[in-house]
Amino acid sequence: MKRRPEGDQRRARQVLDALRRVQDPELRKDIVSLGFIDTVSVADGFVSFRLTLTTPACPMRDLLRRQCEEAVRSLPWVKGVSIEVAARVPGTPASRDLLPGVCNIVAVGSGKGGVGKTTVAVNLALSLAAQGAQVGLLDADIYGPNVPRMLGLSEQPAVEQGKIVPLTTQGLRVMSMGLLTEAATPVIWRGPLVMKAVQQFLGDVAWGELDYLFVDLPPGTGDVQLTLAQTVTLTGAVLVTTPQPVALDDTLRGLEMFRRVNVPVLGMIENMSYFLCPHCGKETDIFGRGAVRQACERLGIEFLGEIPLSGAIREGSDSGRPVALLSGPEAERFREIASRVAAQVSVAAWRASPEGARG
Repeated sequence: MKRRPEGDQRRARQVLDALRRVQDPELRKDIVSLGFIDTVSVADGFVSFRLTLTTPACPMRDLLRRQCEEAVRSLPWVKGVSIEVAARVPGTPASRDLLPGVCNIVAVGSGKGGVGKTTVAVNLALSLAAQGAQVGLLDADIYGPNVPRMLGLSEQPAVEQGKIVPLTTQGLRVMSMGLLTEAATPVIWRGPLVMKAVQQFLGDVAWGELDYLFVDLPPGTGDVQLTLAQTVTLTGAVLVTTPQPVALDDTLRGLEMFRRVNVPVLGMIENMSYFLCPHCGKETDIFGRGAVRQACERLGIEFLGEIPLSGAIREGSDSGRPVALLSGPEAERFREIASRVAAQVSVAAWRASPEGARG
């Protein structure tokens, strides 16, 4: 193997020293210590390296790339800089026996029904899949499985080598009780059967390699939530609510439940935050916008964003073509929030790692 000239080796070290001035704004450590920089090459004053981020949906991607280039160009001998940007999603070191290929399991919940939790879960999952992540979505609402309709899925999944094969649509792997029963057939089960079904959807489904497995929970703080928290280690939970006090109160009960079972709360989303007029674009605060942001500030958790009450979102969910697959302000809003969720997942996974535990 050909050795690099001593001068190039010295300059490569200078490049790394310069890049130590760039910090990840979420993890608050320099990108060299975090292991984000590799394959540094220096030749005739030209520098190339790879910047490996913690998610393909990194909201700071452009900022970090620009800061890296500025840091390296500050060296007087640099003539040019080439940066390859890649992503490697960190995982929570748990649940490997049950789900060996899944890096992060993220619960999407709410203490109250009717707040659009499933709509949010579907669109967030699709947004991350569209940005290059490997994503799965488990519909854990056994009694009211709405994910198949929202994604336009109706066929039953196959079974291969004793495992259920999730359906795939738009790069998203999906499993739901709604794919195993007739649309009009109710599931009339007591708690133990529901708990068993959730465990089977985790362990008996061939999820494969995933960066994120989103789990759409039923309303409340009951059997499904506890079974999930006791069966696998969750990277964290995202809570969805509307601004009204009655919905927010129930969701805060859900937040406290997750805290009591040691599941990190990644943040809260305010759904139906305002009505977006499709004709004039005017925003009208029907349900009292801003209450969720205020609750997050009071509780010291991340406010992940606002989603409007929009006919396009409703139509997309009902027709099996979620708005995240389209263009427009609603799709852009979901992409922004999905990036924030991915950033919080990276923070939670880092904190759960040995390196993060050491600070």
